[in-house]
Amino acid sequence: METTQGRPARLRVGVVGAGRVGSVLGLALARAGHKVVAASAVSEASVTRAEKRLDGARVLEPAQVVEASDLVLLTVPDDALPDLVEGLAGTGVDLRGKILVHASGAHGYSVLAPATIVGALPLALHPAMTFTGRDEDIERLADCTFGVTAPDQLRPIAEALVVEMGAEPVWIAEDKRTLYHAALAGGANHLVTLVADSASLLSAAGVPEPGRLLAPMLSAALDNALRLGIHGLSGPVLRGDAGTVAGHIEQLRENAPESVASYVELARLTADRAINAGLLKPEDAARLLDVLRR
Repeated sequence: METTQGRPARLRVGVVGAGRVGSVLGLALARAGHKVVAASAVSEASVTRAEKRLDGARVLEPAQVVEASDLVLLTVPDDALPDLVEGLAGTGVDLRGKILVHASGAHGYSVLAPATIVGALPLALHPAMTFTGRDEDIERLADCTFGVTAPDQLRPIAEALVVEMGAEPVWIAEDKRTLYHAALAGGANHLVTLVADSASLLSAAGVPEPGRLLAPMLSAALDNALRLGIHGLSGPVLRGDAGTVAGHIEQLRENAPESVASYVELARLTADRAINAGLLKPEDAARLLDVLRR
């Protein structure tokens, strides 16, 4: 592929799976000067996104999208990706020189091997961002980082595409891809669950607008964690307040039994991290861990 001033040449882009992620990445590439020419969309919501965000793109079958494109975004769910690649390679569509880009965090470029064998150029570009399907996803993309994995000779192309979308590329080794994704999913997805659980408990405690109460404290906690790691910790576990933690568990068992297991396990992990960092005195840790074992 020819380049101009270190940037990829203008490409015809296809999107296989014009969902929350595919429609945003397609639009970002269009804003960078590429032309989105085709997309596949199954659900009514995906068809609507394709029409709204991928202006001028024809809605076609996946194999036809590949035929019409120089670069193809394979933006389907993680578990569907291997079968999609196998299927495309088995259709006989000419994949030679086609840049195939998937956005799965859990997979590296080896999942594209069936297509690579017949001449495709494989890239794994995962935006480390949550996608809700709302329009703000598009603007958030410019502030995020992409986990980039590709064969060494394709690394410059992969990183240039990310930069063109206004984001920052971070290199992830092929054999570390699943660990990388576990870290992101554990942080982002579980954070949503934790915040939703906290809000639900506050509602049960009679707080009329839990979000207003939580926002300043959780924003400060996130900032502390990102800047200081475990040294940004505060609260009863850090203080070794075993009685307070025991009271929490008792109230949860009475009012929200479904939350007990997660509270206990996270308190144990927090205590272990605090002990290893020298933040929790051994005698305080012993009392706390005794409560958490009950």
